Amino acid sequence: MYLSTTNHRIPLSDGNSIPIIGLGTYSEPKLIPPEHVETRTGKPGDEIYPKDENGKWLYHKSNLCATWEALEACKDAGLVKSLGVSNFNRRQLELILNKPGLKYKPVSNQVECHPYFTQPKLLKFCQQHDIVIIAHSPLGTSRNPNWVNLSSPPLLRDELLNALGKKYKKTAAQVVLRFNIQRGVVVIPKSFNPERIKENFQIFDFSLTEEEMKDIEGLNKNVRFVEMFMWCDHPEYPFHDEY
Repeated sequence: MYLSTTNHRIPLSDGNSIPIIGLGTYSEPKLIPPEHVETRTGKPGDEIYPKDENGKWLYHKSNLCATWEALEACKDAGLVKSLGVSNFNRRQLELILNKPGLKYKPVSNQVECHPYFTQPKLLKFCQQHDIVIIAHSPLGTSRNPNWVNLSSPPLLRDELLNALGKKYKKTAAQVVLRFNIQRGVVVIPKSFNPERIKENFQIFDFSLTEEEMKDIEGLNKNVRFVEMFMWCDHPEYPFHDEY
């Protein structure tokens, strides 16, 4: 895939396009005044993620197809340009794609994707349906025990990735990002460090060989860093399925 600093957008199936690299912006939610928060029961609360008296998460009853129809209405009203999903598995994507009366199909699916979790089956499925994969946690994410499987090895310490970084005078992180964009995966690395943010965008002045791409693909361990086990009992928890 040819990419340069002047040509680094990926076309979407709806006629729009998306930059091949963006900025990850997630941060831990902060508590806000109780009068501005409501739990599922409709009563004021001060918890971002409310629980019941037994400590169980309170989930809002959701219907993915009904939610998608509401998003389609937003697009019809000119409120959004493109519609995508996040952390959808194949079954959930097919639910939308096969929905009777579908007006707009998802143009993107934002999921965890990096050399230790290359998502080959989901990537192939999405490519077959013109759905662009957007990689969150493309650098293996932080080591926050609230979200992350800490038994997983740190991605950026990998010997191969660092050896390739030395070869190209790049960091392991830059090699990781280059790997994904070369296979058409959008990356949205997150950093609060200005120098690292700058480095994350300096990935268009080198390319990996076919052999190096295969070597990095061989690092796949099917390791998901962001498992979100705390919500594994949710009816739409997506990670019970293979992909």
